Formats: sequence, structure tokens, C-alpha cells
Amino acid sequence: MKDLNSYGNLYIVATPIGNLEDITLRAIRVLKEVDIIAAEDTRHTLKLLNHLEISKPLISYHRHNEKEKSNDLLEKLQNGNNIALVSDAGTPGICDPGEAIIKKCIDLNINVVPIPGPCAMINGLVASGINTNEFIFLGFLPLNKKLRKNKLEEIEKSNKTVIIYEAPHKLLATLKDLKNIIKNRKIVLAREITKIHEEFIRTNIDDLIKKSENIKGEIILIIEANNNIHDNNNFLNMNIEEHYKFYEEQGLEKKEIIKKIAKDRKLNKNEIYKKFI
Repeated sequence: MKDLNSYGNLYIVATPIGNLEDITLRAIRVLKEVDIIAAEDTRHTLKLLNHLEISKPLISYHRHNEKEKSNDLLEKLQNGNNIALVSDAGTPGICDPGEAIIKKCIDLNINVVPIPGPCAMINGLVASGINTNEFIFLGFLPLNKKLRKNKLEEIEKSNKTVIIYEAPHKLLATLKDLKNIIKNRKIVLAREITKIHEEFIRTNIDDLIKKSENIKGEIILIIEANNNIHDNNNFLNMNIEEHYKFYEEQGLEKKEIIKKIAKDRKLNKNEIYKKFI
């Protein structure tokens, strides 16, 4: 059996989503030190490497060749080569190639090392002005009608902030699909984050629909949680234990659950706390 210590590392390297200054010192060092860089688009990555004055062998690794190239990369890793995986922008594996090779490396006990950095959805969220305590990321909405309907229903019922990506030519259709769902909930469109034309449009869905034809670039939609979702669950028809379990299944801690139950039932939280000591 081959000594696992002789395997190389797979580095998941986050790269700028626009502004080339948004790269960490650690990411630069790793890109300089690895043996090979696996890139979503080698031409795009070459521009970044030239900017950083780094010269390394590049291998194309994208959605259409993941299966074939994963085996090639795994063989190189098992032969002791250190490989940096990069996407065109941001963090690999988030709506970008990377998930497949990462899973295979884990199965084979090959070390996977994340190199943190830019991520469009997080930057869109923190500058949106919408609640950041709890959120869900749905990526791009599916084109398949049934799957799309399921995702739209998820957005409608979500009691957490929702983040989705969208392409400019599909934006109008997506906004129209969202119109009947989010009603008067807040929505923020973030586009071209960190680039020259960076913009945050904080408005209502009707206004966004009117503006959608002129909106270009990389787009993120941040949608306010459905704060009326609790009415649909009819908490008052639940007993306290069922109410507690409802929030527990969402992964909330005991202290937070008690606060929420007290608010839902308009009770003193100390009364609720005594029931769960």
C-alpha cells in the first residue's frame, strides 16, 4: 500500500471576483509553490498569473471535462504533486467546478487544503442591508419547470434570507417568477461586485423588473426572509414540546429556541425556560 504521506495536497484557492488586489498573501504563496494549477479557464487564469508574475504548468479543469480530468489530477496527486485548484473567480466548488475532485480526494485520503478568499455571495449579502444571521444559498435557479417550481416554493416559505445567482439574460424571467412569491419583501440586486461598475440596487420587485433590461454583469439577488412564515405554522395549535421541536429541527440552540417560543406565544421567556430545564 502506498504511503499516504507521499501524496501531494490539493489546495482550493480562492481568487479575485473582479479587483485583482483581492487576493491573499497566502494564496499568492501557494500558487507560487505548487507544481500544477488546475484552472476552469486557463486563458483567464493566465492573466491573473501574469499579473502576479507567476509561471506554472496549467491544466484545464471545467464542468465539461471534470470526470476525465479528475482521474488525471488524482494520479498526479498520488505521485506527490501539489495542485492548486482555481475557478475563473471566487472560491472553487461554489457554483463552479471543484466539488467532484474534492470528494474523490477525501475518499482517497488525499489532503484537501482550503485557501480562503473572495466569495461573491458573501460579499453581496454583507453589503445588502438584509439580515445576515441566517441565510440559505440556492445558486442558480434550475431551468427544469418542476425543479424551478420547487425552488421558488422554498424561497416563498423560507424564514431565512435567500441568496441566488442569475445571468443578465435570464434576470427578467426570474424576477417575474419571484414577483408573486416575495410580494413586499425586501430584495437587493448586487452586480459586478469589486469591479468598476459595482452596484447595489436596494428596491422593490416591481422597480427591479422595470430596470432589468439595462442591468448587466454578474448578478446576485438577496431576498428578505418571509417574516410571516410563523403564521402558517399556527404555533398556537402546537403544544410547547412540538413548538420546541420545530425550532430544534432548524438547528437552533436551546437559548435561541426559548426566545423564539416566548416571542411567538407572547410569554415571558423564563416561563418557557422552566419547562426545559
